[in-house]
Amino acid sequence: MSSQQLYFRLLSYVRPHWRVFLASVLGTTFAALTEPALPALMKPLLDGTFVDKDPWLMKWMPLALVALFLVRGSANFIENYCSQWVATRVVLDLRDAMFRKLMVLPVNFYDEQVTGNIVSKITFDVTQVTSAATSAVTVSIKDSITIAGLLSWLFWLNWKLTLITLVVAPLITLIVRQFSKRLRRVGRELQTAMGDTTQVLQEGIDCQKVVKIFGGAPYEIARFRDSANRVRRFTMKYAAAAAGNTSIVQLIAAIALALIISMVARQSAANETTVGGFVSFVAAMLMLLSPLKRLTGVNEQLQRGLAAAESIFSLLDREAEADTGTVVLPRAHGELTFEKVTIQYQRADRPALRDVSLTIRAGESVALVGPSGSGKTTFAHLVPRFYQPTDGRILIDGHDLRELTLDSLRANIALVSQDVALFNDTVGANIAYGAKAGASEAEIIAAAEAAYAMEFIREMPQGLNTIIGENGVRLSGGQRQRLAIARTLLKNAPLLILDEATSALDSESERQVQAALEVLMRGRTTIVIAHRLSTIEKVDRIVVLDKGEVAEVGTHAELLARGGIYSRLHRIQFARGADDKVELAI
Repeated sequence: MSSQQLYFRLLSYVRPHWRVFLASVLGTTFAALTEPALPALMKPLLDGTFVDKDPWLMKWMPLALVALFLVRGSANFIENYCSQWVATRVVLDLRDAMFRKLMVLPVNFYDEQVTGNIVSKITFDVTQVTSAATSAVTVSIKDSITIAGLLSWLFWLNWKLTLITLVVAPLITLIVRQFSKRLRRVGRELQTAMGDTTQVLQEGIDCQKVVKIFGGAPYEIARFRDSANRVRRFTMKYAAAAAGNTSIVQLIAAIALALIISMVARQSAANETTVGGFVSFVAAMLMLLSPLKRLTGVNEQLQRGLAAAESIFSLLDREAEADTGTVVLPRAHGELTFEKVTIQYQRADRPALRDVSLTIRAGESVALVGPSGSGKTTFAHLVPRFYQPTDGRILIDGHDLRELTLDSLRANIALVSQDVALFNDTVGANIAYGAKAGASEAEIIAAAEAAYAMEFIREMPQGLNTIIGENGVRLSGGQRQRLAIARTLLKNAPLLILDEATSALDSESERQVQAALEVLMRGRTTIVIAHRLSTIEKVDRIVVLDKGEVAEVGTHAELLARGGIYSRLHRIQFARGADDKVELAI
């Protein structure tokens, strides 16, 4: 995408607010028109009052100056307020669009991206485009009008001398163009460095317990300092390029100005101009410096904004999660069929699942076991279409998953995992989440009771209205799991996925959570992934996966009697004690 296309796309976010932006432009225009009026008033002010002693001018010129600055101040206020209003709305709209896109991107996008870079795009990059989208436009309009007005006045006073100012214009344009390339390149590097710093910061906060227990603070401090120092270095490179651009342009303009002032002084000495004309000409020339400085600074804003826009639009242009299904699945019975399903992730050496065929009857509970990397989690993630099979197909109640709309498919599936996702909100809001946000208090309490969660919720300061902190930090592991189960019970989906739901719990918490899970599994088609083989002995069937293939299928007793992979895993685990965990799962 060219710079022009990129910029016009950026301006499309200003278009919905064109009325306020127009007010800003009008304020800018009026403010710019007052700029040449000041040196224009200098000539009659000096010649008419101090030289000619004109009483009319002596009376009205002070009032004219007050009126001029009143108009100028009002116009500047309108320009600044409206421009800032539009800028903040553009930031809001871009952040909203980016977050909406994040909510519909496929799971493999998050597998490939660094979280810190994503956060940096929304928090840092988006703020860099506002000046390019708003103030760069108004400044360009204002200063272009100002320069045109001042040049017109200078031509009126002395057209021969004014021509000197036009000689330097091509040279200034060439310098600005060369600096633009460097500003854009360094701007990209600065945004990447900021994303890396955000990632290091996030990891240092999220993993602070590991940092403390393993003595990792010195390493993390050094890593953050190195990352932050990269941001500083690129910031300084950017500042050097911006300052060099402005300084060189101003130097050229100052040389031209010095030459002109010298020539005007000679004309004044030869009585070829009046005192008022001389002061007016010099004042107008000096007033040209500020708009010239701002116009050269606009290029810096534009290049910074365009570099940020590239980053933002690269996210917005990503393909959303494919939802080609047209069939709306009503409440499913729960029969799940895998027909020769194969899936291989990008850059993987071998398929995660290979030629897997399996039918899970409606209401049946099936456990997936096997060594690490055998494909258990991949199997479970295919059901809600987090990933797509490379070959084969999956059916629910005879419907190919690809034919179903994502919303209707996922409305029929609930998930309870080892890594419980809770929000910094109330207990009630975490249970009645998403589509169930409108559930009544009685329904929430009923779900919490069934999940054995009300016993600790009642002890909280505000009960269901208690804020639980980031990801439920104020709760124990067992309490967090039971809240997740209560949320799943309230959803009442016919298909249930339990992914290591009790692996991180102590024996007492596991007993409570297991009791809640037994309530949850009643009448639902359930896929269970478990570390502890003792927790799956009562399921209807156990499927043993090995290197992405179905190795064994049967009940707990049948598989033990068969003496295969499951029997070996069971023997290894229980040789260490019934409650010990062997890392069998992903």
